[in-house]
Amino acid sequence: MKLYNFFRSGTSHRLRIALNLKGVEVQYVPVDLRTEQHLQDDFKAINPQQLVPALEIDGKVLIQSPAIIEWLEEKYPNPPLLPIDPRDRAHVRALAAVVGYDVHPINNRRILEYLRKQFAADTDAINTWCNTWISAGFDAYETLLAADDKRSGFSFGDAPTIADVFLIPQIESARRFKVELGRWPLIMEVHANCAVLDAFRKASPGAQVDAS
Repeated sequence: MKLYNFFRSGTSHRLRIALNLKGVEVQYVPVDLRTEQHLQDDFKAINPQQLVPALEIDGKVLIQSPAIIEWLEEKYPNPPLLPIDPRDRAHVRALAAVVGYDVHPINNRRILEYLRKQFAADTDAINTWCNTWISAGFDAYETLLAADDKRSGFSFGDAPTIADVFLIPQIESARRFKVELGRWPLIMEVHANCAVLDAFRKASPGAQVDAS
């Protein structure tokens, strides 16, 4: 397997976590977004969307991190990243969606570059934009965590799920955009419990071969 990704990309980060949790080894192929390598024809031939990550398996390419993570869950069911009960599975997927579908897409690189180039947004404006939407998502996420009286240390239950796979990279992004994280103690408790696990530590942006 080849993983085309960028060390600081939140979507790449979440997929690295999932791969590590599943114990799946891949060949790391860096795609440098800073130099717009993803916009070159050779990468467009791999992923027509020109986005990371992309996972190549026996010459076939999977794109979109939520789809790849679901594929991993089906292909490598142990350890499970979704609970058994259908209602609980829906809850965990909803937590992941708060980050993956409502927060991350409007704070990712191509949106921020558009704001910079088309609306002359400076660093303060970009940070304010990101703070607004990350805070809205984290407020909801924190409320959902507080309402779950069976939760034990992670976003659901006592072991990592896809909710944590999505959450932890968003915390990394929040720090980059100067979001004050102390207002969400339950989210930060989850972060602390994930941070000691090898699967999360080895997936962190700073641990990647292209980090600089």
